[in-house]
Amino acid sequence: MSAYHASHASPALSLGQSKLIRAATNSRDWRKRKPLASAYTPGLTVSGDIVVRRVRRLPIKGEVLVKSGAKVGPLDVVAQAMLPGVLQTIKVAEKLGIEAQDVHSLLKVKVGDSIVKDQLVAEGKKLFGFFKAPAVTSEHVGTLESISEVTGNLLIREPSIPVDIKAYIQGTVHEVLPEEGVIVETRCAMVQGIFGVGGERVGVIRIAVSDPGKVLEASDVLDSDSGKILVGGAGMSYDAIMKASSLGVIGLIAGGIRDSDLTKFLGFDIGVAITGQEPINLTLLVTEGFGYLGMAERTFTLLRSLEGQTASINGATQIRAGVIRPEIIAPIAADVAKPLQAPDTFELKKGTPIRVIREPYFGKLGTVTELPAHLVVLDSGTEVRVLRAKLSDGEDVTVPRANVEIIATH
Repeated sequence: MSAYHASHASPALSLGQSKLIRAATNSRDWRKRKPLASAYTPGLTVSGDIVVRRVRRLPIKGEVLVKSGAKVGPLDVVAQAMLPGVLQTIKVAEKLGIEAQDVHSLLKVKVGDSIVKDQLVAEGKKLFGFFKAPAVTSEHVGTLESISEVTGNLLIREPSIPVDIKAYIQGTVHEVLPEEGVIVETRCAMVQGIFGVGGERVGVIRIAVSDPGKVLEASDVLDSDSGKILVGGAGMSYDAIMKASSLGVIGLIAGGIRDSDLTKFLGFDIGVAITGQEPINLTLLVTEGFGYLGMAERTFTLLRSLEGQTASINGATQIRAGVIRPEIIAPIAADVAKPLQAPDTFELKKGTPIRVIREPYFGKLGTVTELPAHLVVLDSGTEVRVLRAKLSDGEDVTVPRANVEIIATH
């Protein structure tokens, strides 16, 4: 097989993984590349000191509860909105066997009244003065919003549902978005992963394995790990995931995860859609890829330096347009040297650390050694730009630039 060949995922990868990898490759926009020896490509951040901002936005217009410059914790509510409750129907005319226009005369409530469950809302007339009058009670709690003149139905609006938006990270309110939310800024250590599942959570970091090449096993998960984020090495076993879930662990981080274990834990194949909304009680984040892959030494070293600190973790991942990466963020003191700003673009150049995201070198780390200016024809007939890199095992390889992802380290 040619080193330039953009091959399909290996047989060991599932259909879902193959889709993820193809999506990662197809997401690159070659029209935005710089000519000759420079090019821009998405990348992952692994930094011990960086400033990041996160937009915390309500799904609908609401109220912002904090001011610009305010200090916030990850669990602080910064904005709130009230989602309208569900509209429920009581078929009064049908239940009483009367015409719609006769409903008003039999109602015991009026528009705007609060309604409780089993409350009498309408009562018919006694038959021949002897038989008990038929009655209609409410099965719902809410407010009588309207009465239909056409159908004779009552429309009950259930109570509004509060939607709270939390800060997610410890930091400062950088900007207030009126009626929408805020932008929170923090100085932190941050590690972005290549894939994750599960939503936003906050916990204390604990290194659960001795080195980045060790798989996190069930025996590494302790009874005292409830509320913690556990860091493994090359992967996390299914038994470890299940034990962590049962003990109340809020996050697991490792180099990789077996697709079969992920599917078994979730109960479905993740596919290529955006993740982060799965009905699970812990967040999983992998830094290298699928399978058991040793975590990069610098990533493991950084996470080990954060042991015992409270961090925010989010498994949300989107590889297509509008890339979203899973992340763990741990705030750091602001009384040392000026931190770096998170880069908006990542430039490929000689010496740039990269990870290959397509077979036959999927998941391997390396450093760019050369960026040839000429196009190379793949086996498929497509012309693309390539780069040459030295992998961490010493092998010199040539791969399409679209098949790598920058690891931004600071």
